[in-house]
Amino acid sequence: MEREILLLGDPRLYEISEEVRPEELEGLKDTITDLFDCIKAIRRDYGFGRAIAAPQIGVNKRLICILTDRPYVIINPSLKFIGDEMMELMDDCMSFPKLLVRVRRWRHCILRYTDENWKKREMRMDDDMSELIQHEYDHLDGILATMRAIDSKSFVMKK
Repeated sequence: MEREILLLGDPRLYEISEEVRPEELEGLKDTITDLFDCIKAIRRDYGFGRAIAAPQIGVNKRLICILTDRPYVIINPSLKFIGDEMMELMDDCMSFPKLLVRVRRWRHCILRYTDENWKKREMRMDDDMSELIQHEYDHLDGILATMRAIDSKSFVMKK
């Protein structure tokens, strides 16, 4: 089901999410489906979107869904940054779909997480995928790209 995505300014976006416990997994299956439906809807309506975090639909859990080469369900992630190379980019977000924000992100990272079958996984992410997971991970900690803006001139409205 396509759920409403919380928009910039909604106080729920600034809350720190709780870890998912194994016994909660079955009850989150509909939420996972809804998250993937939201990605597809944003793609349809705005022409972008590869991932979404559960807090963006009001679910205060450490859960991210990515839809790239295949669907990924990322539960209770942790990030480790590799090296000291950073990159600057214009970041977009489903919670403010017409706004771009210039941010700095780590170019390389290791993502550790639990998948939808409660198996431990590890994945190296580089460049755009590194940026993507950092963006979504921030949502789990109540941090939005607007809070990571390089300076006060780092905002651009999309047409």
